[in-house]
Amino acid sequence: MAWQIWIDRGGTFTDIVACAPDGRLIQSKLLSENPLAYADAAIAGMRAMLGLRPDDPLPAEAIAAVKMGTTVGTNALLTHTGEPTLLVITEGFADALEIGDQARPDIFALDIRKPAPLYARVMEAAERVAADGSVLRPLERVALAQGLAKARQSGLKACAIAFVHAWRNPAHELEAAEIARQAGFEQVSLSHQASPLIKFVPRAETAVLDATLSPPVRRYVAQVARALPAETPLEFMQSNGGLVEAAQFQGRDSVLSGPAGGLIGMAKVGRAAGFERLIGFDMGGTSTDVSLFAGEFERSLDTRIAGHRIRVPMLGVHTVAAGGGSILKFDGQRLLAGPASAGSLPGPASYRNGGPLAVTDANLLLGRLQPDCFPAVFGPGANQPLDTEAVATGFRALAERVNAGLGLDYTPERLAAGFLDVAVEHMADAIRHITLARGVNPAEFVLVSFGGAGGQHACAVAARLGIGRVLVSPYASVLSAYGIGLAERRTIRQIAVERQLPSPAGGGAGGEGASLETLLSLWQREFPLPDPPPAGEGEKRALLRYQGSESILAIPLADPVAMAAAFHAQHQARFGFADPKRPLVCAAIEIETVHGGGEALAMPPTARNKARPFAQRPVFLDGAWRDTGLYRREELAVGQVLAGPALIVEAGSTLVLEPGWRAERTPRGDLVLTAAGITRRRPDAAHADPAWLSLFNRRFMSIAEDMGRALQNTARSVNIRERLDFSCALFDVRGDLIANAPHIPVHLGSMGDSVRAILQAFPPRPPAGGEDGGGGRHMRAGDAYLLNSPYAGGTHLPDITVVSPVFDGKGEQLRYFVASRAHHADVGGISPGSMPAGSRHIDEEGCRSDGLLLVRDGRFLEAEARAWLGGNPYPARNPEQNTADLKAQVAANALGLRLLRELENEVGAAAVTAYMGFVQDNAEAAVRRLLGELRDGAFELELDEDSRIRVAVRIDRAACRARIDFAGTSAQQPGNLNAPASIAHSAVLYVFRALLREDIPLNAGVLRPLDIHLPAGSLLNPLPPAAVVAGNVETSQNIVDALLGALGRLAASQGSMNNFSFGDGRHQYYETVCGGAGAGPDFAGASAVHSHMTNSRLTDVEVLEQQFPVRVERFALRRGSGGAGAYRGGDGVVRRLRFLAPMHANLLALRRRVAPFGLGGGEAGLPGRQWIERADGGHEELPGIAAFELRAGDVFVLETPGGGAYGNDRGD
Repeated sequence: MAWQIWIDRGGTFTDIVACAPDGRLIQSKLLSENPLAYADAAIAGMRAMLGLRPDDPLPAEAIAAVKMGTTVGTNALLTHTGEPTLLVITEGFADALEIGDQARPDIFALDIRKPAPLYARVMEAAERVAADGSVLRPLERVALAQGLAKARQSGLKACAIAFVHAWRNPAHELEAAEIARQAGFEQVSLSHQASPLIKFVPRAETAVLDATLSPPVRRYVAQVARALPAETPLEFMQSNGGLVEAAQFQGRDSVLSGPAGGLIGMAKVGRAAGFERLIGFDMGGTSTDVSLFAGEFERSLDTRIAGHRIRVPMLGVHTVAAGGGSILKFDGQRLLAGPASAGSLPGPASYRNGGPLAVTDANLLLGRLQPDCFPAVFGPGANQPLDTEAVATGFRALAERVNAGLGLDYTPERLAAGFLDVAVEHMADAIRHITLARGVNPAEFVLVSFGGAGGQHACAVAARLGIGRVLVSPYASVLSAYGIGLAERRTIRQIAVERQLPSPAGGGAGGEGASLETLLSLWQREFPLPDPPPAGEGEKRALLRYQGSESILAIPLADPVAMAAAFHAQHQARFGFADPKRPLVCAAIEIETVHGGGEALAMPPTARNKARPFAQRPVFLDGAWRDTGLYRREELAVGQVLAGPALIVEAGSTLVLEPGWRAERTPRGDLVLTAAGITRRRPDAAHADPAWLSLFNRRFMSIAEDMGRALQNTARSVNIRERLDFSCALFDVRGDLIANAPHIPVHLGSMGDSVRAILQAFPPRPPAGGEDGGGGRHMRAGDAYLLNSPYAGGTHLPDITVVSPVFDGKGEQLRYFVASRAHHADVGGISPGSMPAGSRHIDEEGCRSDGLLLVRDGRFLEAEARAWLGGNPYPARNPEQNTADLKAQVAANALGLRLLRELENEVGAAAVTAYMGFVQDNAEAAVRRLLGELRDGAFELELDEDSRIRVAVRIDRAACRARIDFAGTSAQQPGNLNAPASIAHSAVLYVFRALLREDIPLNAGVLRPLDIHLPAGSLLNPLPPAAVVAGNVETSQNIVDALLGALGRLAASQGSMNNFSFGDGRHQYYETVCGGAGAGPDFAGASAVHSHMTNSRLTDVEVLEQQFPVRVERFALRRGSGGAGAYRGGDGVVRRLRFLAPMHANLLALRRRVAPFGLGGGEAGLPGRQWIERADGGHEELPGIAAFELRAGDVFVLETPGGGAYGNDRGD
């Protein structure tokens, strides 16, 4: 018999579990990096386990197998220290990954920071494949070979190859790979192999990530293998939750290696303990990972880590920046925990390296951690205990600051407890995202706590969620390593299909339907397997989605009728609705092969007598110091029950058993914690508390974010699911904005006006016994309303707002509102896409409503919705899609309503209402502080068609107020650049929120200290029936530029959304296109990014070409278009679209005549340009606002503006 060794090499610690020949399990933990002691932690740990000296070789007969998880790939990704990589990409797309989806990561950041590309160099390959897989241009092998040889001679060894539509036809990628290997590249990653699914940019990013991470991962694998005896089996944990032989371990499969082991371990120990429905809670020093297991593992096909997309199957792990090292701060009104972390150096204040106060310090001050239960490994010499005095001093000083600022009487202990409440809320909120937001009740699950810091907060997190049981395995502190040891060997293979399932009636998709026979033949052709598969070959699954939707569900492969039924049932359970009439598409099929694996082993307690506390210590719990017993876990006997409060300590962790909880040691050695009458703490609704203020801010925003995810997952149109042109928000009973998800700024400041318009048109129903008034004119529970009129809080007609009231449980008292606004692809009007260049009357822009009852008593009024969509002189062209998107908005609102009710159940309706006011007070106070830093200013901005925006900002420092006066702005125009008053309010709201350095949610409180004057009948406050479609998208951007110019804070950004729409009787498409951002006084403008009032994504080239008769020939940076100066403006982009069928098109774009201005002597950015290259050789320049016809073969070319510079480059 020999040892089995299981290892999780983490960023800070390496955990080892060794299974001895006699079956004993031994745990060990050591620093991952300790170059003075050892070269590799894993090898050093193995030697120590075997009792060997540091330089002794590992004996062959002693080790049966080694299984590992590693963060080597993850660390290389986070630190950009992977292998320098060459990206070979389709000609015309060299900048595709730098542009990405054109969205900025933080919608309120004026200094926009985009993730840096992972590749070191990019070269284009002359080749092109069409959406149907046919070859448009053969690969030019000679030129490619020359370029690759030159790149290899420069020292590059890794190469990623990504060609458009390679998922459909990979021949060119395979050819290029052969040439790259002949040129001497050691690592060659192909996009269709890295991710075989449609979507070019995510697939290309995955290929680059694989190319840059595989070499360091392979080097580490080789390092471990060299230290092991020859022929020792060595396997690594993949992100998908399965082990793979070392030689097959790839960079793209390594980034969640350790967390995946934890999830496997969580599932194994939970099931062994008799629990099937589990929530994993893995809290470490920097972050917390949460996961869900209900009999099978959930996987994500699209993950973003450190800003980089990875499109491979990964176990569903949701991570939040909340850990023991999360830094504690007071921002003047709120207590904040994280997201910044103290890390391991300097670490928390208690680590004796001059670090800041952190969550660990709060636990230490409150007695939840005991210094004498920790080794003396802190301080510069790594030989001192935790520093309790530095922690006490820090919290005393912080309490004095909080009390002085808010007039409160916090003690250091109450303050530390408040910070822990905030941290617990962050972690509980992460669990809500994977449960309540998907219709899953967390109270029906067992919380499995693990990780070094999990035990300190497990009871508190469970109580916050109503979870009554917590499981703590004896392997909790090393559960990732333990899970790796028990994991199965798994291989997941996928093949793209993208075919419609036949309907039950037998209809398909023009002979291209995905019947079971078709799917199996496709699979057999790609991955020949014996039929039927031998035992152990695992399960074939179809990845299905609704046509036009993004939400993919994995369904066991069967006949189409059975798969459709299973899909609809699963969709109903996850998203709250299903639409059996809607066609289904099989995006891909996959097979998962599973071999081996083990079950969790018991660790029976050896203690025969019930343990007694080895010490009594004061611990601050529930607002008071309580004498608390300390127990050693290994001394607890089987069946022994402890009643909280108690501290249970073991090597590597401390478990805090809160009051109201009981802990029992089971025969397997687990601790099962059970809630015995938990009373949830509720805030005082009469006064704002800084800890509760932070909790409610986070919770309100979280609800809006979950609404947005639901809307994206269930919508049908490209505009919503791909471009994310939507917003979700919460409002108080008056219709004031409370919180929003970080979506589209131009929506957010105006949605409150829409809610108030609905409230005025449909007042709440009379008290019980009264009459409705007929015609549904009174609002009641179960209703939802539609509105899109720009004269009732709307922006332009394609933006449809759905408003849902939230009543009390009896349906009698109106309490709040939830709302979602989404840009519909077409709502009628004189041109497809409802973005006409030549509209001069609002009715020419589409169907309009000041308020329409859309849902009554929970029933969607489809007939009424369709009647409205068809009631305009220019009716909507695709009411089926409109109706599907409206249903998605209703479903998103229903989720928001449900989550608000859950919040009421936790803290009470009175507290929810009170804190809706307090969060606005918080925003108001932040803006008043900001006003003290601003100076008066004025600005006049000319628009392309000679109208002007004039604004003067006057600060009244005595009253802490500002007047924003647009007097002198041009009168409303006969065209469609008029911007309704709600848009100007949105622009002002956005500007003042963006100027705040504090991270507060956007809400109506921002506007309280601001007096806005908009002359009636002006460009910014037009009277009906003025056309407004471009005012929302173009004038709004210029209002922001004028305001920031008046305040001297930012040079002009591109000043346009470059709105391009096209369509015919069958197709309608709309996109906005990025450009250059303006520079600031100490930063350059970002290139190829959306700025200010929009942040919509761009449809992926492969999705666009598959769904519309158009081909993207080039999408690149317009280099040199940003203004020159001390800080340059960002560059715009160039976009070439070739049309394959006749289309009517519209362009709405400013900054074609008037260039984006610079500030402080900085030069202006280049204005935009656009033209048509006709198929017959003709060339037609176009103005920025134009309607035109495109014929098959015509090319439309768009050059977007650059941003203005700040300061001259002469230094004066």
